[in-house]
Amino acid sequence: MADPMRIRAQAAGGNAVVRVLMSHEMETGQRKDAAGKTIPAWHITDVTAALNGKQVLAAEWGPAVAKNPFLQFTVKGAKAGDKITVVWKDNRGDTRTDEAVVS
Repeated sequence: MADPMRIRAQAAGGNAVVRVLMSHEMETGQRKDAAGKTIPAWHITDVTAALNGKQVLAAEWGPAVAKNPFLQFTVKGAKAGDKITVVWKDNRGDTRTDEAVVS
């Protein structure tokens, strides 16, 4: 299981700016190790975010996204005290879910 995501959600007017730092190796499947063997692909494929249980973001990613990816997005209608939930799933079937409260 991966380390927890670092999520910061800050209210600004009628919106919230959400910043997420995900801990993941994000291997493309094209690099080789010291012995010359190809390192298998291992990357996040799906990311979703929800505001108080209602999905507000869905993304499909591929192997070209950098290690420990950073994602920032704005949610309309969010206010202080609302709950943001972010979920990712990778090509090995691993998944991670973390939450934050809008401040």
